[in-house]
Amino acid sequence: MSIAGFLAHSALAAARDQTRTAAAIAADHDILTELFATGRKLGWAGSNLNQMTKTLNSGGDVAHIEETLADVRRAATATRAAVERINNRQKDETA
Repeated sequence: MSIAGFLAHSALAAARDQTRTAAAIAADHDILTELFATGRKLGWAGSNLNQMTKTLNSGGDVAHIEETLADVRRAATATRAAVERINNRQKDETA
């Protein structure tokens, strides 16, 4: 499932659940906002990686490759953390 599909699915599921408290919905809203932001960051980082790969394959030199890779790692780590927070919250609500 794509990130956009996951976010849409999560938002619709939250909207349909009439038993959830306002606090739980607000907490999920914060996490979903974070996921949207990290999704954008991953998109930008992926675009940068594609541009660097094209430059390297053309014989060019990419001066900031380590910085860009660090940005990709940070965005991926933030995305994983947000997904884990959602998974843990859903487990807690069903327990």
